[in-house]
Amino acid sequence: MTRVRCAIYTRKSSEEGLEQDFNSLDAQFEACAAYIKSQASEGWLPNKERYDDGGISGGTLARPGLNRLLEDIGARRIDIVVVYKVDRLTRSLLDFAKLVEALDKAGTSFVSITQSFNTTTSMGRLTLNMLLSFAQFEREVTAERIRDKIAQSKARGMWMGGSPPIGYRPDGRSLAIVEPHAAVVRDIFDHYLRLGNMRLLHKELLSSGIVKPNRITAGGRAYGGAIFNRSELYNLLGNRVYVGDIVHRDKAWPGLHRPIIDREIFDRARELLSRHVKGDRTPRDAEQQSQLAGRVVDEHGEPLVATHASKKTAAGKCRYRYYVTRGLLQGNGQGMRIPALELEHVVVASLTDMLANPLSVLEHHATTDAAATERAMRRGQALAAELRGTRVERQRAVVRQLVGKVIVGDDKVAIKVDWPALCDLLGIAVQTTDDDVLLLETAARLTRSGRAIRMIQNDGRLIRSTVDLTLVRLIMKARSWWQRLQQERGLTVSGLAASEEVTRSYVTRILRLAFLAPDVVKSIMSSRQPAWLDSGSLCNRDTISLGWDQQKHSFPDGTSFLAGGSAAVAAGTKSMPRAHDEPHGPF
Repeated sequence: MTRVRCAIYTRKSSEEGLEQDFNSLDAQFEACAAYIKSQASEGWLPNKERYDDGGISGGTLARPGLNRLLEDIGARRIDIVVVYKVDRLTRSLLDFAKLVEALDKAGTSFVSITQSFNTTTSMGRLTLNMLLSFAQFEREVTAERIRDKIAQSKARGMWMGGSPPIGYRPDGRSLAIVEPHAAVVRDIFDHYLRLGNMRLLHKELLSSGIVKPNRITAGGRAYGGAIFNRSELYNLLGNRVYVGDIVHRDKAWPGLHRPIIDREIFDRARELLSRHVKGDRTPRDAEQQSQLAGRVVDEHGEPLVATHASKKTAAGKCRYRYYVTRGLLQGNGQGMRIPALELEHVVVASLTDMLANPLSVLEHHATTDAAATERAMRRGQALAAELRGTRVERQRAVVRQLVGKVIVGDDKVAIKVDWPALCDLLGIAVQTTDDDVLLLETAARLTRSGRAIRMIQNDGRLIRSTVDLTLVRLIMKARSWWQRLQQERGLTVSGLAASEEVTRSYVTRILRLAFLAPDVVKSIMSSRQPAWLDSGSLCNRDTISLGWDQQKHSFPDGTSFLAGGSAAVAAGTKSMPRAHDEPHGPF
């Protein structure tokens, strides 16, 4: 007679009653053992080892007893798995399909003693699938009932479990105030309203030694004593439990517990928080959005946080955006501060170049036919046109979809493009690479220009074309003053300085700008000047020469005004004229 090795599997969802001498797992095991004994004439023999899972849901396969069972099945030490009911093995139809596949691969059958099924037959599998569908339905309905019960209980102001907020401890279906901990909460609210700034609040808590109170969980585990991070402070200041409310999803009801914070104080803090919302948000002015928020890191993987600073100008309030190393932002370390517009310009330009000619990408990363390639080319060129366009919100959507990470190094910017997202936008089948990313690299580096940190190209020119209005105003002033010297008889440089209430040396330095070469002026007007060139360096006597050709090519660092070299000035070297009424001219 052939020996049939049988393994009994038992499971119970809750831990209730498992401490008893004879519990549900024992009852299931004895019933299954009796069934195996009744099949002794067929050669069935029980396995000596038990496979029990007590207090574990059937909605997961991460069960110690089940894992040991599957290991023995894979080692072909079991011929039949015996359970009391099908739902003891699993309540998920998807998980059941995986288990049946594993059983079939090992040549193992499956039997439910109360339902008499055998997975070796197609009819048995059909019936089992139907039963498991109902078991999964029952599990989902039970979960819905539990969620509805929680919602109804919270609507009555009850505390429905979980980790209580700092300042409270569980008290049945309510919360009781722990006064020493509640004092910490009140101090945090007071400090925040006084400082009005989360960074300053975090810094003051650190300097004052205010940390999270020590607490003990219901299971007896001690926790707390660590410093508050900013995320925890945001959550604490916005937690409506502190004003006596119980919150469920987007609704709130009066709770059974006493409040720690007055509602007026809480509302003031909440209004202040709304002005300093953390994370990725959408301001009214789309051009002020940080397109790369949460995606920029340095070479060491340190995240750069999207932040901004505002400054009042004659034209109104001006907002300057940056990506800043977290340590530098918190004022406790060295780091990197990158102008956001310039970094975003690098990323958008790289993506535009890639999308405008996606053929090189498709050749190396996808196998497509001619028709699919043509469609991808058209879509890529259309997306490139969108990135070049003025619809900032659409540009931002494409960038956020494509860019997985931007790595800023000392001399280059690396862009990790999400390969599946790119394939989706181009309308081609996804063919994965090793890590599902496409790497684009652009040569760029940070440098100091005056008091500002700028991102420049290797040839010294700025990444982003922004006209330096200060230089433009100085050139206009220089030409206006030179015109006055020519037209007003008897007006000297000293007289001009007196009428303008400035020094003669200042007038002399500014007048030099009236004789800049036309191509040089054109470069400044189109923002193609070197990054180091500002008003101070341009007015310096040694910065530029008198000849127009020399002006374009003889800067201290060898940088030319003209990118790629534009058309030369008419033959012959023109020099700056001298003021007609000064013995030695203004220079």
